[in-house]
Amino acid sequence: MEQQYIPYLTEAYQRGYAMRYKGQPDAPEMKMHYFKAKEDLPRVQRVLGFLQGIVAMGQCESLLDIGSGRGVFLFPLLRDFPQMEVTSIDLFQHRVELLQCIHDGGVANLHPLQADICIWDAQDKSFDVVTILEVMEHIPDTQAVVRNVIRLARNYIIVSVPSKPDDNPEHIHLFSNDDLEQLFLSNGCKSVKFMSVTNHRIMVAYV
Repeated sequence: MEQQYIPYLTEAYQRGYAMRYKGQPDAPEMKMHYFKAKEDLPRVQRVLGFLQGIVAMGQCESLLDIGSGRGVFLFPLLRDFPQMEVTSIDLFQHRVELLQCIHDGGVANLHPLQADICIWDAQDKSFDVVTILEVMEHIPDTQAVVRNVIRLARNYIIVSVPSKPDDNPEHIHLFSNDDLEQLFLSNGCKSVKFMSVTNHRIMVAYV
């Protein structure tokens, strides 16, 4: 059966790629597999479901996605909320360049940046919602990242982390619910709530 792709993003990526790398013999390979249409992961479904509710209430017109990576969450987000202003930051230049192709190809509400969330100095309360999904377990200075995401968020912060040990050598932390609650409440959040997904913890912090 022929593989289906997300048209909205695939077409923008192809246009932006053609503009960005036209005539460059050393252009990177096109990453079409990122845009395959498939069922969203359960943890992504839960976060999108929460966003549906707060978007309907007018509480999420802008969102910062930290560590967007290969777009496991970001691309379904853009698919489901094509009018939302979305800023994406990542440490890795090649990932930001791929997202820049999507922007250049017509998804003008996507704003990719290469930045380190621990030290990024964007203006206070710049975003209605901040998502940091499958990222905190990678970052050595958890206090720095928590303080900065709280500073940047106006309404909500959504966090997901693994709930069980795994064999990924890049995972340097394993957080319990109590660990996350203490981190965010002690740094100024009003309250938190948790949602259950197999092998993952999802926490919503109210700023």
